Amino acid sequence: MKKLLLYFLLFPSILSAQINESDTLKIKAGLSLSGFYQGGNVETLIYRAKTDLSFTLWKKWVFKNQNSYIYQAFGKEKADEDILVLNFLYLNPDRKVYPFALGFVSTNFRREIELRYLTGVGITFQALSKEDYWLKFSISSEYERTYFSKTSFNYPEYNGQETINTLRGTIWANGKYKLFKGKMVFTHESYYQPSLEDANNYRWQADLGLELPIWTSFSFKISYRHTYENIVIENQKRQDQFLTMGFTLKNY
Repeated sequence: MKKLLLYFLLFPSILSAQINESDTLKIKAGLSLSGFYQGGNVETLIYRAKTDLSFTLWKKWVFKNQNSYIYQAFGKEKADEDILVLNFLYLNPDRKVYPFALGFVSTNFRREIELRYLTGVGITFQALSKEDYWLKFSISSEYERTYFSKTSFNYPEYNGQETINTLRGTIWANGKYKLFKGKMVFTHESYYQPSLEDANNYRWQADLGLELPIWTSFSFKISYRHTYENIVIENQKRQDQFLTMGFTLKNY
């Protein structure tokens, strides 16, 4: 039932590269598909899809939805299936400093996270805002609840708990830069999320992308994602890395 809820949330953005919510265009959408396949003696499949959708609700309010799906299989045995749904509501995003509310939902097969959700509020500062490049920093605070399928962790004090709840503070950095007269586009999205209650409970993620435009709305893309989570199920590694290649489609 929880997975059906996630697929339902993911579905509305099937037409959706990194979107700047401060842009004046009322509806912006992008879809990025990348992956890797190797056959023969060792069969390997890595697939990644990412969508972005941003639209104006009222004159001063903008809603943005971002989704990420990652699937990996080795020898036809599933190794990863991760879903991440991010929802933001911004007030006056055309200003240099503006507030927002957020709501996240995710699952993670490798880390045996059945469901995780966060809700919170924050504020964004636009450090750079030009037509060919932009850079933003944000800070927010969230309440998080995580449901695990196992109850043995790398920190014994969490053993026996099916859920871990905490208050978090998050630092975000997002940017996009058109290089060589738009022949290359570099994007980055990263965050650091410490718990405000427990020093052991923190995570971070960095997502880098390099796009080579082929046509106005179509680009070849190389994506790299690095994730780290300090509290994991016993005997699991704390970090994962993904390097994929594919294409990006957008309406702007």
